[in-house]
Amino acid sequence: MSSVIASRRYAYAFLSAAEAGGFLETVTGEMQMVGETLAASRDLQRALASPLINADRKTHLLEEIFAEAVGDKMMLFLRLIAHKKRAGILGGITQEFAALLDEKNGIVNAAVTSATELSESQQKALSRSLEGYTGKKVRSAMKIDESLIGGLSVKIGDTIFDGSVRHQLQLLREKLVAVEA
Repeated sequence: MSSVIASRRYAYAFLSAAEAGGFLETVTGEMQMVGETLAASRDLQRALASPLINADRKTHLLEEIFAEAVGDKMMLFLRLIAHKKRAGILGGITQEFAALLDEKNGIVNAAVTSATELSESQQKALSRSLEGYTGKKVRSAMKIDESLIGGLSVKIGDTIFDGSVRHQLQLLREKLVAVEA
């Protein structure tokens, strides 16, 4: 089984259990903190993924790092992950948990790249437009790329809306080359 599928299954199982048990709000913040800790430490990622370190040592390592920072339910989950020899995919589980939670709450992530910084009103108008298109709440991550020349590009999932001047010039060039041929 691929690590992505396994990550999604564990995240889904934990999300379902947390929802049914009434502790979803608590573990949501804890799961985010675990993910941020993993993302910040390459050494921890390597240790959890290493086949040379046994499950008991990984459990002890997770307990040392997170015992004071997380509640009993999250600690039980972390021990389970280590015991099942899935500690190496813990980072993927935290990402999938966040994605499933967003899906449950009707939130989509949009990566917006613009040639210049958008004003507050432009960002709000863009968000309203994207929410109308997707039918969901939109969480936008703004980025500036001057090579776009003008306009902007939006990526939501696998869909890209490219309204940049660079893209328009590229399309025009392709049409001109096609006419010459």
